[in-house]
Amino acid sequence: MRWVLVVLAILGIVVSALALREHYRTEASPCSINERWDCGIVNHSPFAMFYGVPVAVIGMAGYLLLGLLAFKKAYPWMLPFVTGAFAFAVHLADVENYVLGVWCIYCVISLGIISLLTLLVFGAVIAGSMRRAQ
Repeated sequence: MRWVLVVLAILGIVVSALALREHYRTEASPCSINERWDCGIVNHSPFAMFYGVPVAVIGMAGYLLLGLLAFKKAYPWMLPFVTGAFAFAVHLADVENYVLGVWCIYCVISLGIISLLTLLVFGAVIAGSMRRAQ
């Protein structure tokens, strides 16, 4: 389980780095697919910053923390962080859908990664507690 979580965290760092590149890109976004899918619009919106810090940087830091905790098999310690990250990702998806009306492919991939991480961490913690209870 540890290595699956570490690999997912690394993938999350890569996807967040790609989103950060879009945040600072000045020319047209290469992932501008159509009027509903445009990373440039999303990553240049006011919602791409959180107290002056690009959301993608927060994502990179969060995935790094989760990866380190997974490497140490500190699954119970991951619970509050992965839950908060999941809630924040769902909030950002709501902003993309209901406020901006435009989706970012990197954000959607990151939402998928953090969703999978959340399910796996909860499963690991539950399995661990069941083993201890026997």
